[in-house]
Amino acid sequence: MRIEDELKGRFRNEYHKGLINLNYTVKQLIYDFHQSLKKHGLTESQYNILKILRGFRSEAPLSIGFIKERMLDKNSDVSRIVDKLYASGLVNRQENHADRRQKDVDITKSGLKLLENMDGCEKTIDNLLRNLSLKEVRELNKLLDKIRE
Repeated sequence: MRIEDELKGRFRNEYHKGLINLNYTVKQLIYDFHQSLKKHGLTESQYNILKILRGFRSEAPLSIGFIKERMLDKNSDVSRIVDKLYASGLVNRQENHADRRQKDVDITKSGLKLLENMDGCEKTIDNLLRNLSLKEVRELNKLLDKIRE
């Protein structure tokens, strides 16, 4: 459905329309994604950290700074989120031997099992862009990269 019909509004120009359209679409996609995460008791940031820890498992344990550099939301309070994941038994954390101010973090077997159980969530994420062909998704990625330049 066209954004004009969806919002029943008008726009200053095509740039304004594009920005509103992008924002509206992202909010819609994020809502669907959050509903999927909620079923597993995770927030987006917690999920992001678990995925980072699993993806860099060969380099574990990872520092809070390493994790923060790879977060989707650069303003996340990674230490606080890691504390919650630790309390849930999904990650281990320990003092860094070289720098006692730093914490080293690794995913636990429970964390890995949770992510394994969330494979359906991954498919849901992919499915959010189901109306686009692979060629269109590649073009979308190119355009989004260009916007951030």
